[in-house]
Amino acid sequence: MKKNFVSNSTASIRMFKNDFLESLSKVRFYVPLIVYVPVIAFLFWKALWEIEMPVFNFAGWFLLGLAIWTITEYILHRYVFHFEPEAEWGKKIHFIFHGVHHDYPNDAKRLVMPPSASIPMALGFYFIFDWLLPDTVVYPFFSGFMIGYLFYDMVHYALHHANFKSGFWKQLKQHHMLHHYSDSTKGYGVSWTFWDHIFRSNFDKK
Repeated sequence: MKKNFVSNSTASIRMFKNDFLESLSKVRFYVPLIVYVPVIAFLFWKALWEIEMPVFNFAGWFLLGLAIWTITEYILHRYVFHFEPEAEWGKKIHFIFHGVHHDYPNDAKRLVMPPSASIPMALGFYFIFDWLLPDTVVYPFFSGFMIGYLFYDMVHYALHHANFKSGFWKQLKQHHMLHHYSDSTKGYGVSWTFWDHIFRSNFDKK
């Protein structure tokens, strides 16, 4: 990630010479909804209709999955997306995954995670949770986790493109813009700033 370069251009820069790889790096903001809403609906059906899980149990595991997403979002952003390798090949991978967003924060086609990256990550998380959790509760848990992810993606897009006038959303946008334009070592929470307060990575109030 270049330390002293931030473009305000809305242009989508080219990252790959290969046209197919380049196409995999860009995505419209609504594509994650098309990909994952049917998956979430299927998980709801599996839990509530096929195995007839009690609604109270479903709600509890769903909310836990949503809560786990919030800390996952923070950890991924802080320790994975902002990890800066020393090797040149590592720097290139880092730029592809997150550096390009910090250099070109107004590139509308690189504000949500493309399915080429999100699907493998989602599958990895699903199998980990399925292994860790009691039988069948992965359905409500992962549906909550994925709704948290979709909320994150949609909020991230809105923070860069919507003009909020007041209240919670204006404060959240300010939080994220400070991360981009003031200090990228703070403000790792995007859709939820709770963990920035807990881990003292929030911006100092002036």
